Amino acid sequence: MRLFRRPALPESESFLHGTRRIAWREYGAGPRAIVLTHGLLMDSRMFTALAPALAARGNRVIAMDMLGHGDSGQPREMTEYSMTQFGQDVLALLEHLKIDQAVLGGTSLGANVALEAAIASPDKVRALVLEMPVLEKAIPAAAAFFVPLAFALRLNQGGMRLLSKLANAIPRTHFVADILIDFIRRDPGSSLAVLDGLTFGRIAPPRDQRLRINKPTLVIGHPADPIHPFGDADATARELPAGRLLKAKSIYEWRVRPERLTRELGDFLDEVWSAEIASSVVH
Repeated sequence: MRLFRRPALPESESFLHGTRRIAWREYGAGPRAIVLTHGLLMDSRMFTALAPALAARGNRVIAMDMLGHGDSGQPREMTEYSMTQFGQDVLALLEHLKIDQAVLGGTSLGANVALEAAIASPDKVRALVLEMPVLEKAIPAAAAFFVPLAFALRLNQGGMRLLSKLANAIPRTHFVADILIDFIRRDPGSSLAVLDGLTFGRIAPPRDQRLRINKPTLVIGHPADPIHPFGDADATARELPAGRLLKAKSIYEWRVRPERLTRELGDFLDEVWSAEIASSVVH
């Protein structure tokens, strides 16, 4: 079945940002760079289908693993993890790759990381792609899910390590199935540190800072998503001066039937890299 066919992945590369080892995979080439950042406790493999589709349209796609995720370093100290530090890691990768300006995009945690990077260094950002940003309306639901998870990890490290070992023995098949299994494959010690670090830091930039982001922004929202309320996506598109909203049919559309959303994103990238937009970018 096509659903369980495993696409080939580029080799993972990494660099050091201070003591932080940050990994990424690259698809395509050229000046039209887009950096994609995954959701919490996931990794860059969630873009296994999207990244090559965007590369086929002439984009250089860089799918990152945030610290504590995927092939990046896995420290177990909670102080290593915060949204602002993640944003700085994205900017450090652009510096490492000698990319002057890129589109920054991400899902859930990755959307918030893109916002952090845009606030810290707006000149490095061509545009933003924010799928399911986690803002004020989402925080209670996110806390209700992730705080008990951190508590369970803290109480049962041995059991979670055994479960992780068993899950790592399961062969990889399709990225959609692997997104769920990778959650269990993770090292429970680093998962706990990530959750603790993010819980005690800010989840998103304050609204007054977000209002100053004057970059073309495509916001993708999902209906009936309790952790990522559609209202947060709608509010983000409204509050950003150059924001626009794209409504997905469900949380699963981009993973199972991605053609429409991928086409919309490809058209958005064509627009932001056009000569007209290039001449009007404010530095």
